[in-house]
Amino acid sequence: MRLPLRRLRAVATAAVLLALWAAPSMAAPADAASAAPPASASAAACPPQARLPAPAELQTLARQARNHGLLWRVRRDGRTSWLYGTIHVGRLEWLMPGPAVVQAVKAADSLALELDLTDPAVLQQLGEGLRERPGAAALPTALAQRLARQRKAACADDSVAAMRPEAQLMALQALVGRARGLDPSYGVDLVLAGTARYMGKPVVGLETPALQLRELFSDDPAAIEKSLADGLGQLESGQSLAMMETLAALWEKGDADKLARFPSWCGCLETESERAEYRRIVEGRNPGMAEGIDALMAQGKTVFAAVGALHLIGPRGVPALLAARGYEVERVRWPGGDAR
Repeated sequence: MRLPLRRLRAVATAAVLLALWAAPSMAAPADAASAAPPASASAAACPPQARLPAPAELQTLARQARNHGLLWRVRRDGRTSWLYGTIHVGRLEWLMPGPAVVQAVKAADSLALELDLTDPAVLQQLGEGLRERPGAAALPTALAQRLARQRKAACADDSVAAMRPEAQLMALQALVGRARGLDPSYGVDLVLAGTARYMGKPVVGLETPALQLRELFSDDPAAIEKSLADGLGQLESGQSLAMMETLAALWEKGDADKLARFPSWCGCLETESERAEYRRIVEGRNPGMAEGIDALMAQGKTVFAAVGALHLIGPRGVPALLAARGYEVERVRWPGGDAR
């Protein structure tokens, strides 16, 4: 299974943006009596639109919520903070965090995410970074046609077509799981941001949009074309969907052990250039995240820090870096892979 690390990182960023753009236009709670039939056969083939559950359904989801993901307890000087590994897509049934996760968010003074998804300035900078660039070189006809076919297959709306080509690819790879119930509109990051706001807790970002966008894009037409050709091939072959489903299954079970072996089975670290990119894009950003969490705790605050799960694994992961700074770091395990 081969999916370059840059693309995994790009899919995460695109998933967050797609979810934020989709949120205001999410379908209303399902109502079988009033639901209109699809306008066409092609519409019938599209995945169901993400929807806001009705209040009664939300209560049911809350009662049935299970713990998913990867959680660490971080202690020093009598204060406890938390590290939580996320994915950037989700299922409707995962919409409500599990009880242990909710209790940890409640116990913390603030929520820290890779980016502060509640800050309009952050969203504006991300949106501007993904837009089509004025004067950009046109794609070769064959590549543009392949991209258009994938937009149609994903039932992507006009907002995706308005992005720069590499961002379109990112968006399509974030949308690829919708037919299997994995939708960026149900992303864990957004749910946590909403939960913290509901609890009246501040949300802070550990990184900036400029840093993330710098990792994703090139202005070199040849590099853009190669990236698109590789990524479209992964969409067309089903590799993108297979990787998303694998990572989602690991996250659902909280399988940190297999995730820690990610470099050995992902098929994405087979060359020295890919390994160097992993060290830069994933491990290279971990010290900044650890420093940000340490700075918050140095102010006498506790924090629930939620970042992509790949940032929490291995000897260069954020838990290991915090342990090296003198924190007591303990993995919280769900009994049997799940806990109430």
